[in-house]
Amino acid sequence: MARKIFIAGNWKMNNTVAEAAALVEGLKARAGDVGNVDVAVCPTFTTLASVVAGLAGTPIKVGAQNVHWAASGAYTGEVSAAMLKETGVDYVIIGHSERRQYFGETDETVNQRTKAALAAGLLPIVCVGETLAEREAAKTEEVVKTQTEGGLAGLTAEQAATITVAYEPVWAIGTGKTATPEMAQEVHAFLRGVLAGMFGQAVADQIRIQYGGSMKPSNAAELLAQPDIDGGLIGGASLKADDFFGIVTSA
Repeated sequence: MARKIFIAGNWKMNNTVAEAAALVEGLKARAGDVGNVDVAVCPTFTTLASVVAGLAGTPIKVGAQNVHWAASGAYTGEVSAAMLKETGVDYVIIGHSERRQYFGETDETVNQRTKAALAAGLLPIVCVGETLAEREAAKTEEVVKTQTEGGLAGLTAEQAATITVAYEPVWAIGTGKTATPEMAQEVHAFLRGVLAGMFGQAVADQIRIQYGGSMKPSNAAELLAQPDIDGGLIGGASLKADDFFGIVTSA
């Protein structure tokens, strides 16, 4: 079935309020180029409200980069799904490899965060992917299967249909290395099979699977031409409006 391409920008820990406002102006200037593509940007917590306000009235949606699983409580430094929802965001990235690497995210906490996001009416972008060592040990499929089954455990088929999965080979994030379109497609097709095993083929055919490893304007079209690559989770190239929209227009 035809799935609408979804390009999301992950700004990571970049952009002050003033810098975010300047980037928003650049994005607004290009908003007419969105076409038949879903587009979102995911700024830092401190700039969420201003970015939501700045992009109001455009087709560009906003997401957060993380969410806690609890509704409230003694979790210093964390932000709940209800707090995010109140700011006006639509999406939230969960389980990014940097969260797993630096902040102890596990498949279990990814699952808890995903359920909390869904309960609040947010749309999760759930990240999975292998390290270089795991790829070289021929464990790619084992790793992404375990992460997908763990992260989405206990979800209904209806909930799963609203989720985006982002395949991000850790060895290709911020390194300039990119999986070839064929390598990426192979893993995306495998992931769709995992999702079919969990939720049925009809639901698996609805779920969008983004590629998240150094996608940029020069390689986006070739990656997005693959049958199971339904968009991109963009890091560095999302920090400049023209680079980001170079990918959007490729889609």
